[in-house]
Amino acid sequence: MDTITFSFSVLSFLLLSSSFLHSSLSVFSAELPRSEREALQCIDGEAGDNAPAPSPDGGDNPPLTNCGYNPSPPPPLLSLRLLKARLVLLQFAATIDDPTGFTKNWKEDVSPCDFRGVRCDKYPNTEELAVSGIDFNQAGFSPRPGSILDLTLILGIPELTFFHVNSNNFTGSVPTEIIKYPFFFELDLSNNKLEGHFPWQVLFAVQLTFLDLRFNSLIGPVPPSLFFLDLDVIFINNNNFFGYLPWTFGFTRARYLTFANNKFIGPIPRSIGLASKTLTEVLFLGNQFSGCLPFEIGFLKNAVVFDVSKNSLTGPIPESFACLEKIRFLNLANNRFYGAVPESVCKLPGIQTDGNFSLAGNYFSKVGPECVKLIKSKVLDVSQNCIKDLPNQRSPEECEKFLSCLKPCPNARSLTYVPCKKYDYSKYVDTASSPPAPVTYEALKPTRHRLM
Repeated sequence: MDTITFSFSVLSFLLLSSSFLHSSLSVFSAELPRSEREALQCIDGEAGDNAPAPSPDGGDNPPLTNCGYNPSPPPPLLSLRLLKARLVLLQFAATIDDPTGFTKNWKEDVSPCDFRGVRCDKYPNTEELAVSGIDFNQAGFSPRPGSILDLTLILGIPELTFFHVNSNNFTGSVPTEIIKYPFFFELDLSNNKLEGHFPWQVLFAVQLTFLDLRFNSLIGPVPPSLFFLDLDVIFINNNNFFGYLPWTFGFTRARYLTFANNKFIGPIPRSIGLASKTLTEVLFLGNQFSGCLPFEIGFLKNAVVFDVSKNSLTGPIPESFACLEKIRFLNLANNRFYGAVPESVCKLPGIQTDGNFSLAGNYFSKVGPECVKLIKSKVLDVSQNCIKDLPNQRSPEECEKFLSCLKPCPNARSLTYVPCKKYDYSKYVDTASSPPAPVTYEALKPTRHRLM
């Protein structure tokens, strides 16, 4: 009997408690905003056929569905291409020292398209997204202690179209995989720690249009086949390349070339004239080129920048330079040139209107009135030459010693040949707009420079 009485007492207590809780919730919920009150009614068990209508759309609170907020849609599933790319990138991140936190947002639950330094686009002929580009410029990646930062760690994404890693600490060689990448067109490995010979792998990357290897420690000759590629840009300055510039140089289709600050020797190839349709800027400065300049340089009708300063070149300036109708930056400083400065070169419109012409540090002995005008306007620099009655020249003794040991140029008669004697300078003068700044001089800085 005592057991029955106790059970009845417990049941009565639970019923009273439930009634009290129900009444308390009713009073409390009456004071709440409607959407919160609806949630409480779901908890209290009143939702159902008699549940109040949800709050109208457009209020501060979203409507409730089935006693709960509408769930967020699930993230889209990644394609197999993106899954593989993410795996490659995460494996790479696990092997590096990242002092700037460049890869901070690289996580397993994040799409690689949202990784810093990664670009995605639709893969050709499909609707699938793929990792199309890597831009680690100036990220400052370094290898972890006891390891190396090898390019093979990252070039495992066959959908890549460009790979930019300026100013890091990559070593090793260019992976052969890039030969197989069907849409790969830009490779920037500048300002790293690459060693060895010219990376032959790039010679088989048939889609490549942009090659930047500057500021590394590459050595050896430049392969002749480089100039048969359909490259628009070749930046190989500030390495340790040596030897003769290949005779195939003139077959290049590139517009911008920098060979500066290497150890090239011998003459500038006469084939350079074959590049007349495309060659716009070329830097040969800071090498060991020797011999006389070929008259074929005068065929470079589209050249804006031509710089052979700081070499061992000699001879007169070819008269064909009068045909460089678009030239604005002409630098022959610090060589062994001699003779008279051609007046026709000082008349070139690009130099007269907005140019820079340097012949400093040579052995020129004469200038005409047009050149004197450029000297006075500080467009032409002829300091440290052998020109009488001008300030800041070499001593007479130094000039006499040099001139007494002159060796004539081979094919000297060709230096007087002018293939454009009827050339009308005036038709190329454009005063309506300022010309763009040179591209190649920016390549003499180790940091990344975008062309366009």
